[in-house]
Amino acid sequence: MLPLLSDVTVDAPRPEPRDAYEVSAEFYDILQADRDRARVRRFYGRDVSTARRGVLDVGAGTGRVTLMSLAESRVPVHAVEPTRSMRCLLMTRLAALPVDLRTRVTVHSQGLDEAGLRAVADVAICHNTIGCLPPAARRALWPAVAGALVPGGVLLVHLPPERLPHDEATHVLPAQKVGQHVYGGRMVMSADADRIRTRFDYWVRGARGVLREYSETFWMWPASRAEVIGELAGSGFVPLPERADPAVLAVRLGRHRRAPGEVESGPATGGARL
Repeated sequence: MLPLLSDVTVDAPRPEPRDAYEVSAEFYDILQADRDRARVRRFYGRDVSTARRGVLDVGAGTGRVTLMSLAESRVPVHAVEPTRSMRCLLMTRLAALPVDLRTRVTVHSQGLDEAGLRAVADVAICHNTIGCLPPAARRALWPAVAGALVPGGVLLVHLPPERLPHDEATHVLPAQKVGQHVYGGRMVMSADADRIRTRFDYWVRGARGVLREYSETFWMWPASRAEVIGELAGSGFVPLPERADPAVLAVRLGRHRRAPGEVESGPATGGARL
């Protein structure tokens, strides 16, 4: 039996920042899901299948890495997604899973530094995430990832663009038909001081032409592979052999952090298995 409305006390919600994906959330999966699903499996599938402690998905979005991790492993999965609109899509997708899969995944609505995760995973993945972080926030992420990994754990980073674009570049997103409507869009990237302006233009068309149009702008910060490796070293990570796709950087968390001036006892070992 439901309570009477007069008996219900509603706490005022805490103020939240503007949702950065309030427009893109509607279009993200329909326009980019197929390509991203294949790329996620190719980038990270082998490592996830070797996980023995857990998988950490940092910036889970609508759940491409999370769902792949549930399918390819038998360990707990931690999905970190602070943005409400993307998290709602993730939760809807998880709700459709069988119970035995759903009970293995925990969704964290805070940033990783606030989630309090300690030694929960031996594989961590940052897919399509760190390019959207300002340099200071990116550097602050690495100690939080190190804390969430067990010693010897592997971190896989989808690298940001290495440099600013020289000219404006446009990428057309393949249009998709949904019933009587066609969804489409494009991504336009250009340099703006030390950042990359990334504008997404979306449209929905019907038999009589354009029904709706939207634009949403994101910012990205370039960083070279060497720069990211240098940042990660400060949190105890050592690079693993380069992957087949240079877009992914693989590093391993050292068995212990060296004290200042301490000499490492031996070379880092490579390989994807833990």
